[in-house]
Amino acid sequence: MEKVKTITTIFIVPIFSIGKERLTNNGFVNGFIKDSRRDVQYKDSVYLLFKPEDLDKFKVFLDSEYEKTKSIIDDYDYEEGYVVVVYQINPRLMPDIELVKQGKYSKTSSKFQQIFPKTITIKKNGFQKDELSLQYRVFNKTEDLKQFWEDKFDVVFDDDMEVWSGFSEDYETLNLDKIKEHV
Repeated sequence: MEKVKTITTIFIVPIFSIGKERLTNNGFVNGFIKDSRRDVQYKDSVYLLFKPEDLDKFKVFLDSEYEKTKSIIDDYDYEEGYVVVVYQINPRLMPDIELVKQGKYSKTSSKFQQIFPKTITIKKNGFQKDELSLQYRVFNKTEDLKQFWEDKFDVVFDDDMEVWSGFSEDYETLNLDKIKEHV
């Protein structure tokens, strides 16, 4: 069963330029805006949950992240090998992050949108092809994405409607107990 990515993972985690491969290779699970187990929440931050298979390799990754960026403000361990790394969001990006949280993806600035690739390479069964990235499709409300949702839900999109679901703080909050139930 493939895990469902949070909106935080799709639209906020990429601003830290970690790279999908480095995340995947180090047991990345998902990104969140809060941690339900913590009494004190970091303001304007993202909580990245990992479950690394190789702790030594993960330590090398984490050390390199600390060297690469000043955005990491905390990291801590949970039971069963889970690790959380907390990144502080650059204040310059907060207006766009707020638009993401309001579900107004197409209203984000072009500077923010340029952080994300226009195309990605899909590799499957030994073949590869380039496709428009999901973020590009959402930011630009592409016709193929509109058509997908119109067909799926039998609705007609008008120009004011966004083509991705809204942000739910509950769903975007790390709840490790709930995650462990589904593993």
